[in-house]
Amino acid sequence: MVIRRYLKKNTEMELYGHQSKSIPQKITIHVIELIFIWLTYWILFQHGAAWCERYLHIHNTGGGSGRRIILFVFNTITFLRIAYTMTFLLRRKIPWEESISVPFAFAVYYIGFSLFVLPVSKPVNGWVYFAILLFLTGSVLNSVGELLRDRWKKRPENKGKIYTGGLFSLSRHINYFGDILWVTGYALVTGNVYAAILPVLLFLFFALYNAPKLDEYLKHKYGKEYADYAARTRMLIPFIY
Repeated sequence: MVIRRYLKKNTEMELYGHQSKSIPQKITIHVIELIFIWLTYWILFQHGAAWCERYLHIHNTGGGSGRRIILFVFNTITFLRIAYTMTFLLRRKIPWEESISVPFAFAVYYIGFSLFVLPVSKPVNGWVYFAILLFLTGSVLNSVGELLRDRWKKRPENKGKIYTGGLFSLSRHINYFGDILWVTGYALVTGNVYAAILPVLLFLFFALYNAPKLDEYLKHKYGKEYADYAARTRMLIPFIY
């Protein structure tokens, strides 16, 4: 998952080495995200659609209720996954600026896709079922991959080692690939071609900046162990890239 757009060039990866519970920051993230979840409900099912049509000039067909329900379910699942990851799996220090930037980053998905679906009245079709499959697959790759890695790292014999098993044997950043899949699922559910811009931008961000930058950090930290791992696995998309 995109936890944040990293801070400065040489300090961004250093946070991985500083452990902290960061409870106030995590609570802040959850509260802000819940506000955004409520806003999506208002937009999708209450008077928010009419407000968007009046003030944002986004046409609201009033149809496509099946797609709207699916999007809200996606929002709920995504929030719960993030909450679990932040609460139980993320142990590094969370700066206060990140506690604000993280929920606003996910608001791009929660609210953005809710706005994209408003002009669409098409009923649920085969593409939507495919989108659900993509969303669930991406969610599993992201959350289960992180969960298995966390369990592995808790074992004393694995201290100081790089995790290369489980889903991370498929690609070095399989969690990022999972993010791309579930965001693509969101875009397909809207039925709006313009929604494709979000998964495309996310892919470019991971492929051209985030994954290479993290590779650089991990090579410096783990040396030959990571170099051997990188030589036998793809960076982002299993078997392809």
